[in-house]
Amino acid sequence: MSPALPPRDQRLSREEITQLVASDIPDGSVVNLGIGMPTLVSNYLPEDREIILHSENGILGMGTIATGEDIDPDLINASRQPVTLIAGASISEHTVSFAMMRGGHLDYTVLGGFQVAANGDLANWITDAHDAIPAVGGAMDLAVGARHVYVTMDHCTRDGKPKILNHCTYPLTGINVVDRVYTDLAVIDVTPDGLTVHAVLDGVSMAQLQSVTEAPLSAPKPPLVVERTEGQRARYRR
Repeated sequence: MSPALPPRDQRLSREEITQLVASDIPDGSVVNLGIGMPTLVSNYLPEDREIILHSENGILGMGTIATGEDIDPDLINASRQPVTLIAGASISEHTVSFAMMRGGHLDYTVLGGFQVAANGDLANWITDAHDAIPAVGGAMDLAVGARHVYVTMDHCTRDGKPKILNHCTYPLTGINVVDRVYTDLAVIDVTPDGLTVHAVLDGVSMAQLQSVTEAPLSAPKPPLVVERTEGQRARYRR
């Protein structure tokens, strides 16, 4: 029998998940960061890459999350956190910002997710909870407008149910839009042949990962291993 999966406090943190996302964004990209966990990506972008961050509330050239004297209450990201601007940044109103999103001008968007299906369907704006509040925002525009869609989320719900499914059970944000999913256990690609495991947390086997994933997983080549450095930074190991 395979050993149990690591407890939640030993899985990847939100910061570590977004460190992996940041490491995967290529030089020269224009990237939107959605509400919640995705906004953390701005803190971990490699210094040797020129990456332009977009925020749907009208920023092109967003920097890191602001602290101390750098805080300007008029400059916030999609999660309403204070942010900095890089040199050459521009500010626009919503029609221009959404034209960027809908017009195919974004190379990547990083969104949170409630569910992802085997074919890349995304559900991230409402659940079936009795007190759920609809929160579409610009997610539908981003999901269909960006060239690549990365999703960050926990691998399972709080009661242990899979969030990567054969078919989403929540109302959809977009159909067949997700390219890659980053969870606290693995990095999984959506391909025409199904879900393939790009990387898995050190110590977690494919059998263990499949046990908490409803949709079938495959690994045509050995997945990378996600390890932690001494400074608690997540990185890939071949």
